[in-house]
Amino acid sequence: MGGLFSLWRQRVADNARRAVDAYQEELLEYRNLAAMPRVRSEMLDFAVFLRQRTVDLAADSAPFHVQDLDLMAAMGRQRGEKGLTLTAQRQVLLVHTRLTLREVYEAAGPNDIAATMHTLAWLAPAGLAAQGAYTRGWIEGQRRTLATVAQVRLLTVMLLAGDDSATDLARGLHMPVPDHVVATVVRVAGGSPGPDQAARDEFAGALLKTHWMPLSWPEPHEVVAMIPSSPGGRQPAVERGLALARDVASMTGRPCAAGTAPGRVRAFGDAVALARQVSEVAPVRAVPRHAYTVTDVFAELGAARLAEVGQWLQVVAAQLDAGPDLVATLDAYYQHDMNRLDTAAALCIHPRTLDYRLTRVRDLTGLEPGSTRGVRVLSTAVARILAG
Repeated sequence: MGGLFSLWRQRVADNARRAVDAYQEELLEYRNLAAMPRVRSEMLDFAVFLRQRTVDLAADSAPFHVQDLDLMAAMGRQRGEKGLTLTAQRQVLLVHTRLTLREVYEAAGPNDIAATMHTLAWLAPAGLAAQGAYTRGWIEGQRRTLATVAQVRLLTVMLLAGDDSATDLARGLHMPVPDHVVATVVRVAGGSPGPDQAARDEFAGALLKTHWMPLSWPEPHEVVAMIPSSPGGRQPAVERGLALARDVASMTGRPCAAGTAPGRVRAFGDAVALARQVSEVAPVRAVPRHAYTVTDVFAELGAARLAEVGQWLQVVAAQLDAGPDLVATLDAYYQHDMNRLDTAAALCIHPRTLDYRLTRVRDLTGLEPGSTRGVRVLSTAVARILAG
């Protein structure tokens, strides 16, 4: 196996320079860092070290030593302290992996098939160990420089991406990340521009004092949270989602809707995607009454995905606009399981007034509000109206 490793070792310096050039060319943040001569020199020294150790240890089938991993962690820590973003941190690991594989193939000759396969087998576990050390160092560097709100936001982003290193950041924050979770998306209604980043960070800081969980306010009109749960007891987590939505509505002074979906921490992104869809069809309210699940809005979700059904429901909604307070009346009617007395009391009207309004709905739409068909159609139409 000497041919491959001999040529690979000879090219260490050239490969290191090529790697630093690639970082500068492909990664804007590294381009800015490498513009400083001292930093570029440090990058080059580290690139040489990493390649030299890779060749030597691959040839012997030996893992990286503790001292090697400590040095990688120190470099990651330095990058984290300089504000290297999560995106750039991931990209540099990807570029390094790609370059390493190319260096192996360039050094391999026609008689190095066995050596090449041996090296590729060694690279998988060794590369993961090196990347893990660098990432742990980067997380530590981020923790030294970022405010708590920013650290929690970063944790949420990493969990959304399924990043295994997120557990290291969660551990440093003393924030539990169980296997079973309920993803919650709070949709904030209202026009643009909405709260700016500074305001969202202030709001998020206040939320964390009450709701110590992974959460992020990435966009003006959306809050994402991961609520710890258990396989057979999701209701407490859903209720925490409702409390979160009410706090968001109170802070922003805007109506909100909360969508939830159960999931596993390793598939958090999928659960958030579903919770987001639920929140988009759930009614927005000044004081949210419910954290919705797919079970609550499956009809609305189906209607939202079929343009023809959506258009038909718009016709029904337009018919309801012709009567006084019919949408609010139907909303209360279905919220109280079609109980006349409870609905009238909630609306502060006489039961006969309620009966008049329900008759008006039937006359306008041709649907009896208390019939099976009426419930299916009218409750979906009302939900779409209230969702905005």
